[in-house]
Amino acid sequence: MRNQAIEAISNEKIIVIVRGVEREQLIPLAETLYSGGLRLLEITYDATGKVSDEYMAESLAMLVKHFEGRGMYFGSGTVLTERQVELTAQAGGAFIISPDVNVDVIKKTRELGLVSIPGALTPSEATAANRAGADFVKLFPVTTMGTSYIKAIRAPLSHIKFLAVGGVNPDNVKDFMATGICGVGVGGGLANAQMVKDGKLDEIEALARTYVERLK
Repeated sequence: MRNQAIEAISNEKIIVIVRGVEREQLIPLAETLYSGGLRLLEITYDATGKVSDEYMAESLAMLVKHFEGRGMYFGSGTVLTERQVELTAQAGGAFIISPDVNVDVIKKTRELGLVSIPGALTPSEATAANRAGADFVKLFPVTTMGTSYIKAIRAPLSHIKFLAVGGVNPDNVKDFMATGICGVGVGGGLANAQMVKDGKLDEIEALARTYVERLK
């Protein structure tokens, strides 16, 4: 599944970041995003510890089982420990996304056959992640850095497959992709927990379609 997941990330380009959505709302949300043309979804662990890692992994496993055979790829976000990597692998997740460069997490991810996507911002962090075995490097947060920074960092590091996360929206997603990155991560601007809670799934599906259209 690892090679298929890498191909899917390269082709689909948009990873939806889901944070703070109740378990019973996850399948309806994922179905909405699927209908909108999106195929990559990240379920984040709770760094505060208020929600257990095991609970989040169970939610991930539920989604993986529900979408089996439909070409939807799921993974975990905010992965800070090797134990979380193990839980994700057991749940059937395809990729691991972190906010930082943790060599132990990267190595465990590769050891278990998952796609490694650590977060970095500086050239030193990005190259350290790449040397440790990362498949993609998530430039995070790019909210205030903008496209000029991405172009600058890619010039000497063109061998690294970058994703951009932080501040990506329908109006700028095409500009971000034009920098030569492989894809983007989109969170609250698409999989908004309050919108889900309010039942605004039609609006979320329309937003998903907009993102897909902008990348054509």
